[in-house]
Amino acid sequence: MRRVRHEAGGSARVLFTEEVPAPEPGPCELLIRTEAIGVTLPTVRKVREGTGPVPLGGEVAGTVTAVGEGVTRFTVGDRVIGLCFSHAYAELALVHEAMASTVPERATSAEAVALVRSGLVARGAYEAGRPGPGDAVLVTAAASAVGTLALQYAKAGGASRVVAAVSSADKADFVRALGADEVVLYGDESWGDPVDIVLDGVGGELLGPAVRALAPGGRLVAFSSGGGTVDAYELLVRSASVIGFQMAAVARTRPEVYTRWLDELWELHRDRTLRPRIFARIPLAEAPRAHEIIESRRNLGKVVLVP
Repeated sequence: MRRVRHEAGGSARVLFTEEVPAPEPGPCELLIRTEAIGVTLPTVRKVREGTGPVPLGGEVAGTVTAVGEGVTRFTVGDRVIGLCFSHAYAELALVHEAMASTVPERATSAEAVALVRSGLVARGAYEAGRPGPGDAVLVTAAASAVGTLALQYAKAGGASRVVAAVSSADKADFVRALGADEVVLYGDESWGDPVDIVLDGVGGELLGPAVRALAPGGRLVAFSSGGGTVDAYELLVRSASVIGFQMAAVARTRPEVYTRWLDELWELHRDRTLRPRIFARIPLAEAPRAHEIIESRRNLGKVVLVP
């Protein structure tokens, strides 16, 4: 089978395609013939910043071709989506049964990859902000895979005002079509009237203006892998708070909540309340191009590799 491997850190150019034997599923593992593979910002950052080879993890969707000992929820032929922590960029990928879920017949594999992980993160981050009736919400990285769904969650949740923060003005029409009432640029001196909740998927230097965008008593939900620091004084003068959110923690410690959110996600997709956006479908062998698109912030929605 074909797969893409990372040889060394520092650049997407060190991703290369190789032919390797098909893996065998271990206990509680599914072997999936992939039809769509999601490219995630954390993986792109690991490739760029790592000093050695890093696993190319990501969401994979496709058909189960084999199951390991102890698998009880799936069988050969099932269509599933799951999170693969190593060698996701491959024609065949291994996913632990606990990290997999069924793809409804009405959804394509590419739609599932664009919806599930990003939608769960958006859903969880929004709820972590403790939204109340009529709250104003600002979403950073609003044109990203998670950001596009966070905008839609906020709009559907009854936010009085939804603000999209993006890196360039050419994304404004795109995020407005998803429900944004206002659009601000990262470099703007002011992000407009204060908001009650900021959902931040960028981190780093953007944390400063994100905190300053909060109204008194506001909440900043940080769910980015980008790190960064927050000025405690800025929080003090606003009586504001910072809340960290990680989807993996919910999956590990609150599986019943994870399952409920997943079921809700597919219902919202069926009702077209949530509309995932796929920016590009890129051949597996061109994985470096997919990484470059995300690094340059050109994507409007999800970037998907297609074996």
